Amino acid sequence: MDEVKVYLGVGSNVGDRAANIKCACEALQAVLHGTEQASLYETRPREVVDQPLFVNTVVSGYTSLSAGDLLARLNEIEANLGRDRPMERHKGPRTMDIDLLLYGTEIIESDDLTVPHPRICERKFVLVPLLELSPTLGHPATGRTFQSYLEALEPQGIYYFNATRYSRGTSGQ
Repeated sequence: MDEVKVYLGVGSNVGDRAANIKCACEALQAVLHGTEQASLYETRPREVVDQPLFVNTVVSGYTSLSAGDLLARLNEIEANLGRDRPMERHKGPRTMDIDLLLYGTEIIESDDLTVPHPRICERKFVLVPLLELSPTLGHPATGRTFQSYLEALEPQGIYYFNATRYSRGTSGQ
């Protein structure tokens, strides 16, 4: 299989959120190559609002795994970092959340996976770091730029996260 560029949303709102993301990004090195990581952003929770603030970022990289196999690996990384999906409240606090946002330009709709992520265009905590990595990126289904989706959104409470002990790069840069 040819390699595909993927974009992943990575977030945490339990424990040392920045350290959790750092661990996830290190684990992603075994799954992706040529990775890039956007800045860390602190964001208010959406939908279920009675929970701690999130720290979010977007990571891009290349893989030869199928989308389904990649999703399985992402779920393993989440579990290894303390996520227990059956025990957690839906959309509630979690040590780690890794979403497959984009898998090349593919459009995937199955029982287990929808790509592009179905709420990618509604979430500034995804769009801001996504556009940091790829400012001209467009939605594979609509062709519309993600920048235009971002500009249409109301404020959602997203701020740079200041974690001076955290190294932003995932490939040692």
